[in-house]
Amino acid sequence: MNIVNKLTARHLKKNKRRTMITIIGVIISVAMIMAVATLGVSFLDLMKRQTIASTGEWHVHYKNLNRDQADAIQDDEATSKLALKNDRGYAKLEGSKNRNKPYLFLREYSEQGFDQFHVELAKGRLPKAANEVVISEEIIKDAKVDYKIGDEITLELGKRVLPEVLSPLDQNVSLQMQEDGTLETLDAEETASFTIVGMIKRPVWEPTWSPGYTVINYIDPELVTEKDSFDAFVVMDQLSGSFYSDVKTLMKKNQIETASYNDDLLRLDGLTDNDNLRVTLFSLAAIIMVVIIVGSVALIYNAFAISVSERTRHLGMLASVGATKKQKRNSVFFEGVLIGAFSIPVGILAGLGGIAVTFWYVNTNLAAALGDSSEKLEIVITPLSFLAACLISIITIFFSTYLPARKASKISAIDAIRQTQDIKISGKSIKTSRFVRKLFGMEAEIGLKNVKRNKKRYRVTVFSLIISIVLYLSVSFFTTSLGKSADLSQEDIDYDIHVIGSDLSIKDLEPFTLLDKVSNTSLQTSMWGAAEINEKALPDLLVDQIKDGKYEYSVNLVGLEEKSFQQYAEKIGADVQDFTATGKPAAIVIDRISYQDYSTGKFIETKSIEAKPGEKIQIIFKKDENAKPISLPELEIAALTDQVPMGVTTSTLGGVDIIIPQKTMDEVKSVHPLVKKEINYHLFLNSSDPMATQREIERAIPSNVSIFNVYQQKENAQQLLMFVSIFTNGFIALISLISIANIFNTISTSISLRKREFAMLKSVGLTPKGFNKMMYYESIFYGMKALLYGLPISGIVMVLIYMALQPTFEYGFLLPWMNILFVIAAIFIIVGSAMLYSIQKIKKENIIDGLIQENI
Repeated sequence: MNIVNKLTARHLKKNKRRTMITIIGVIISVAMIMAVATLGVSFLDLMKRQTIASTGEWHVHYKNLNRDQADAIQDDEATSKLALKNDRGYAKLEGSKNRNKPYLFLREYSEQGFDQFHVELAKGRLPKAANEVVISEEIIKDAKVDYKIGDEITLELGKRVLPEVLSPLDQNVSLQMQEDGTLETLDAEETASFTIVGMIKRPVWEPTWSPGYTVINYIDPELVTEKDSFDAFVVMDQLSGSFYSDVKTLMKKNQIETASYNDDLLRLDGLTDNDNLRVTLFSLAAIIMVVIIVGSVALIYNAFAISVSERTRHLGMLASVGATKKQKRNSVFFEGVLIGAFSIPVGILAGLGGIAVTFWYVNTNLAAALGDSSEKLEIVITPLSFLAACLISIITIFFSTYLPARKASKISAIDAIRQTQDIKISGKSIKTSRFVRKLFGMEAEIGLKNVKRNKKRYRVTVFSLIISIVLYLSVSFFTTSLGKSADLSQEDIDYDIHVIGSDLSIKDLEPFTLLDKVSNTSLQTSMWGAAEINEKALPDLLVDQIKDGKYEYSVNLVGLEEKSFQQYAEKIGADVQDFTATGKPAAIVIDRISYQDYSTGKFIETKSIEAKPGEKIQIIFKKDENAKPISLPELEIAALTDQVPMGVTTSTLGGVDIIIPQKTMDEVKSVHPLVKKEINYHLFLNSSDPMATQREIERAIPSNVSIFNVYQQKENAQQLLMFVSIFTNGFIALISLISIANIFNTISTSISLRKREFAMLKSVGLTPKGFNKMMYYESIFYGMKALLYGLPISGIVMVLIYMALQPTFEYGFLLPWMNILFVIAAIFIIVGSAMLYSIQKIKKENIIDGLIQENI
């Protein structure tokens, strides 16, 4: 180590406070970069595992293949894994106690398929021969059929057929029944015998309302003949931008007609054939990364730039004893190397440690909220995220030291020691308005002159404040938009079980609301009608589709029983008396809808109707297009809301949901016998044990009623929204802490470097009260200037984020007014607190010591 570097190291030790502040600034910045990179990668990994658990591990699904086509796919260099699957058919399950699941459903997998589709063994082993099967343990638990491992079963396999329906029914279609019995039939095609070698847990891909219990057989690829037909699920070796074109080329080459893609999994790898979604993903990633990098660069740069004057004085002293320009420049670079060598490793460890603690807390809460079966967050560190954190930090430190080093190498030793380059003033440059002294006093004028005299320090501090404002508001808007997008893309599943039938009554369903494990219920009736809406009440998206000044809406009319309606009315802030008073029947209109436009792939949120309380809607019912319309009682709009009752999913564009009390629905159905037949009865409920509750309902309810247990879909949706919420709130908290640390770092260092200036003011008679007043006004000047620039810049970034989301998610732009008000108040509070904290540390210092102060 040469003498200049030794002096630089000694200088850092001597100025411990400034050195520690700079090190802390770099550590915080590196920790932020590492934490954000790790959080993003880990979140993607979690979503991949969650998607694989629910859909299986595959990228492409080739349908109806023969052996030669399967071999060609297997031999393709892009293929990593290939699983064969065949749905062999249904067989009667003799002795089943569940009327809604009278079948066994036989599916065949190759050995790789057991792994890719997460066949979870409960006991026994997986099949290894064509005459071996594993059965779902639900056959014993739910159907009460006493099968054991080692039993031999003979099945008459066939297809489920419904009259006038060409395609056979699959597992996603519940048992089709009517009042006098089963509507569908089972057409047997073959008879086969199998030995039970194991039992499995109910597969995730088997809906609870499916009519068949899963039985899995083994496909031996060696025994597949050229006449056999099956499906292939492929995991690609490497995913690239040419993925979709490569698949199409392979299909054309091997005459494969049909294929589908696991879009959910591919999207998490950055691949999608939806150009709008691709634009959205990359635009958002680019914007938020720019915001993060600018924030980290500003934090590190400020840690160095705020003390440029002090370093310049030191380098001038080196120059006075013979240091060359190169030596002075290298001295500053060496300082950056020393600080970076310590700060970067510590920052990376701090970032990972913070994420580890966060994940532990999140996983603990997830287990409590969603059960131990849910996927957990795991720390995933990729070489790219690690190198990115190191590289960004190194480059930032280099540029943060380069500017002062270049400047210090050019000025003369005398100028550097006297610091004449830092403060260049004239009477005109520090001139203030006479109204400042008249309105606020002499202290305010001195404070404003200090701000103008120390322009470089002032600009660095204001820049730090602006960056903090932009970081906080941009990230807050980004995370709010992310949550909004997640809400739009998720189905409105706020229940566990849905019971529906047309041959029921509210009284038939009421006993199930009292079951032990049921926590929340909603009893409803519903029917579909139509209403002609005037042009003035149409949202903008429908204006081009009107005929004769009107547009025919489809109306989802929902009647809530008394207790459910009362709770719903109170929830939206409506007066229940408005619906029970005499006069015309009153209704609640859902005036905001969210839906996916499948023609464009967009998720859209918009107004469903432009209506006002007091207006009336005339609903009509038509059995078909040629039938005579039946007028229903005219409804008066008593309230409009964007909140929906439990179980109700909003209509798409051109539809409206209208909520009425059950008494009003009874009036509606009494209008005509045809209307009465169109009424469906619904029970939506939540349960602590959905499977047990479903079994209780099935034992008591008529067989022609459909029961949909959607707790698995609900759990997945809740998990995604919870992760998004945690991600967004954690992100905002992290940015807020970094912004506060940035401001405190900048202001406290600036105050420390001004000890001599403050001592001079005190030496000429400035009282402690006047001194405090002067600093308060300086805080106000800092805050006002920062807000003047920070708020418009934040607005521009928010608009860019909003525009990036528009190709995929369409909803109105709203400024986050609460966040803006919070940041305005926070800026003045934080700046004032930082000033007070710094002043408290220096106000007791002796004036003489302050005048001769050399180190901070």
